[in-house]
Amino acid sequence: QVQLVESGGGLVQPGGSLRLSCAASRSIFSFYVMGWYRQAPGEQRELVAAMTSLGNTNYADSVKDRFTISRDNAKNTLYLQMNSLKPEDTAVYYCKVSQRTDSGHMDYWGQGTQVTVSS
Repeated sequence: QVQLVESGGGLVQPGGSLRLSCAASRSIFSFYVMGWYRQAPGEQRELVAAMTSLGNTNYADSVKDRFTISRDNAKNTLYLQMNSLKPEDTAVYYCKVSQRTDSGHMDYWGQGTQVTVSS
């Protein structure tokens, strides 16, 4: 079991920046993939960015060259640096980690943090 706590969301003007954090309650070494998802009102949850345990990254086309995912193993924390924010980035952002199990894998989600991009 692991608890994930996101922080860093808020209200920002278009063109601004935010950095989201996802703090895990234990070591993140055991997670083979960690990622950020978002869900806007009336929309399905979508992948924003992901990072494997080997450091490989993947981004949604809509955020490439604007968002950067990173991790600090010593702090058991995953980050999402968001630059050049647009109104369409407004959503609740969730952290997810995945751990392999004998029968497959287990996913853990955080509670989400609201990001609102508006002037």
